[in-house]
Amino acid sequence: MVDHGSRTTQGTETRPVEGDTRRQIMLLLLKHGPITASELGDRLGLSAAGVRRHLDILEEEDLAEVLQRRARNRPGTAPSRGRPAKSFRLTDRGREHFGHAYDNLAAEALEALRATGGDEAVREFARRRIGQIFEGVTPVADDEAVEDTARELAEAFDRNGYAATVTRAGTGVQICQHHCPVSQVAAEHPELCEAEHEAISSLVGLHVQPLASIADGHGICTTNIPLTPTTNIPDERSGS
Repeated sequence: MVDHGSRTTQGTETRPVEGDTRRQIMLLLLKHGPITASELGDRLGLSAAGVRRHLDILEEEDLAEVLQRRARNRPGTAPSRGRPAKSFRLTDRGREHFGHAYDNLAAEALEALRATGGDEAVREFARRRIGQIFEGVTPVADDEAVEDTARELAEAFDRNGYAATVTRAGTGVQICQHHCPVSQVAAEHPELCEAEHEAISSLVGLHVQPLASIADGHGICTTNIPLTPTTNIPDERSGS
């Protein structure tokens, strides 16, 4: 008897399962690309060969593309002369599959709100929106908890379609959003981004640094959270 919900009696994946796997691969390409087939397989528990079959289809549909990069050499080792590692990333068309829900309607609604309540009404809406997204995130209680709270913030973003990750960068922690479901609206209404940064700063108890924004045309939104305070160095030329 065939189970049409998942697999056939021979164990072959049916179309719904293949579609789900391909969607997971696309999400990993969005969040972690460029990434190799082996790395994708490790994350999904699949063989590299199985992942490459899905990648071939994504390439044919112009949803993913190959990026050739040479393998990194460890310090003290001889340069690698092998073939460059083949990595994959989403194309612009592939990124569009993650959507920009109701952009036009949202932009018109915010314009109407601004017309009736002014700039402060838009800012208050943006604060309430991000407050709902971050509901349940644990505020920082001490310096050692900053990275934990940053990961909670990334998970909250992730649940709301932002494809977020957290990385250590120098003496700070960076929250990276690889997709923004409201980027087109935020380009016209920067209050949305400003409210995000205010909320992140409040929850981690530190000043944060917006480094890049999808709404401004970058491929990623990056918010840096310095873990050590910056020191103002006197300017000798001014005599101070």
